[in-house]
Amino acid sequence: MGLFSRLFTKESGEIKTEHNQIQPIEEDSEWQKIAGYIPVEREEYERISVIATAIAAGDQPDSSFTIKRIMKRNPEAELVSVIASSIASADQPESQFVVRSIQEKK
Repeated sequence: MGLFSRLFTKESGEIKTEHNQIQPIEEDSEWQKIAGYIPVEREEYERISVIATAIAAGDQPDSSFTIKRIMKRNPEAELVSVIASSIASADQPESQFVVRSIQEKK
């Protein structure tokens, strides 16, 4: 089983968890959402596509791939999520956090 098939294949078992959800901010407010991923610059496309297709074709060298878009992590969103989770974990260092949305004032 290839790397990408293991990453992108759904498992048959379901895990049910109960989450405490924070109420979303209204859309007409003065806040705007920060994107978690941004498009890659044109200069980086070739190198990234060669690496990704080489990894994906690991078990099947005769296959062909089409890359539709390449995105990278937004550095601003990454920094904010690290700072927020570090502050939140000050009292409980063994805890884990998932940042679902980051918003900024317009």
